[in-house]
Parts: sequence; C-alpha cells; structure tokens
Amino acid sequence: MDSHRPHTCDRCHHDRSARSRNVSMATHPYGSPLESFTSLFSSSRPNLTTSTASLASSSSSTSSSSVLDWIPQDPIAVGILSALGGTVLTLGSIAGYRRYWRRIRNANSVTSGMLDRKTWIRGVVTSVGDGDNLRLFHTPGPFYRWPLKIRSIPSTPKELKDETLNIRIAGVDAPENAHFGQPAQPHAKESLEWLRATILGKRMRCQLLAKDQYQRIVAVPYISRTLWFDKPLPLLMLQKGMAVVYEAGGAEYGPWGIEKMKAIEAEARAAKRGLWSLKKFEHPGAFKARMKRPDEVRVPIKNQSSGSGLWRMIKRLIGSRQ
Repeated sequence: MDSHRPHTCDRCHHDRSARSRNVSMATHPYGSPLESFTSLFSSSRPNLTTSTASLASSSSSTSSSSVLDWIPQDPIAVGILSALGGTVLTLGSIAGYRRYWRRIRNANSVTSGMLDRKTWIRGVVTSVGDGDNLRLFHTPGPFYRWPLKIRSIPSTPKELKDETLNIRIAGVDAPENAHFGQPAQPHAKESLEWLRATILGKRMRCQLLAKDQYQRIVAVPYISRTLWFDKPLPLLMLQKGMAVVYEAGGAEYGPWGIEKMKAIEAEARAAKRGLWSLKKFEHPGAFKARMKRPDEVRVPIKNQSSGSGLWRMIKRLIGSRQ
C-alpha cells in the first residue's frame, strides 16, 4: 500500500469527523447566540404539539360523535326524512321559480297577490304608444344579459304579441294624442317623442301597483343604470315638463307622495319647461273631459280560489294564480 495515498475507509472517515466535532466543542464550549435563542423553545415545542394534536383529536372525535348521534339508524326513519326533505326542496324550488324566475307574459298573468305585494320586476321597453305608457318585456333571472345570456328578446311585432306588459306610468298625465278621429292635444307629439327617445330599448325596473279598466298595469318605472342609482321616470317627466301630476280618483304616486310630485311640477312651471312653455295650456284631464274621453279607473282584481283549505295553502305556497 502506498503510504502517501489518503485512506478512504468509511469507518475511519466517520471517526475523524467525530474527533473533529469533539475538538470543536472543546475549543468553543459555548454555542452561538442563535443556538442559545432557539434552545429556549426546543424543550416546550414537542409538548405543545402533542397537546394541540391531542386536543384537536378529542374535539374532532367529540364533534363527529355528536353529529352521528343525530343521524337516525332506522332505515324507515331515514326513508321518511329523505322523502320529506325532497318534498320541501321541490316545493321550495317551484315557489322560488314561480315568484322570482317565471316570466310574466302580459297583464293577464299579473295576479292580485303580485299587486298586493307591490312586486318589483325588470324588463326592456319594446314600444311607447302614448306619452304616459309603455310596453315592457319582462326579463326575470340573469339569462338575458351577458355573460350569462342564453335568452333573447323578440324584435318583431308578431313575436311580441301578447308577450309584453302594458304599463301605465303612475302619478303622471301626459298630453293626449289623437284617438278615434279626435285631434291631439298641444305638446302631445313632443311628449311622446321625448319619452321614446328616453326609454325605448332601455332596461327598466318597475314596481307593480294596480290595474286600470284598459287592462294596463299601473306601475312606477325606474330607468336602470349600472354605475348609479336607478332614475325614477315619473319624477323625470315632471321635471322636464313632459307631463303633469295625475289627480283623478284612484291615482297612485309611488314612494314620494303627491306633495313632492306637485313641488317638482311647480318648479317646471316656474321655469316654463316643456308643456309649460305653451301660451295657452289645458290640463290633460280637462282636455279629456271636453273631448268626452273616459279617464283611467283603477280596477281591483278579485281573488280566485277554490277547493279545500289545504289545497289553497299549497297553491299559495307554489305561487299559483289567486
């Protein structure tokens, strides 16, 4: 064996490493500051981990055992509970769909329960036939707008027939257009064109209030806005001088009341905006009386219920027509 060749035996290498560590500890009897600091926590760490693990294990076993105690073991009881749960879930889904997701086709689909609850709906204005009414296509649910759009709004008169709500704007009265060979009232054309330019094709939010003798739904419409509060259409019409406050019997004024609406009307009159700029103004109510046109009358919808009390309760639960 060459005496100058280093010895590479693993056992000898291990012995040399151990001897070097002993020499280092003898030369430096005190550890580094970091070792001194970490040694303070080394003894307590295993106990803390053990106690935490044991506590978590005991709490988990306790919670799992308490949950298992509530689960019945009898197959008959499990079947009964499953049937009741499925029935409640089904009826709840039907009730939610009929109340919040079912599309209201026209005024005939509006029930007395909807009017009593003053139901809110959303839709798109498809046409404007007069200065104080509009046609609304109801769009419930999220599927009429991107990114979840899977339904479209009809665009032809044939597709829209009997598929829209005829909305009478609550609290306002616009100048009368020409009807049945009778002349139009002054400023009727301007009010109609302004309303078309303002809301046609726009998304609206409406609160349903009542029904008149023309089968129109009296409602408070709001122009929907994405980044700000919705704009109340009746107040905007009064502010621009495109209509006056409607004061006939059975009038609905929405959340503001007639006092605020009259104040906005007075402000437009003082500024001579819209129809108030006419040299000779005739109130639409007086014009209709002179032309012998009937005024709007609110028509209550009677409840239509039949059958036993249990069946009526089930129908009311699932939102069927009352």
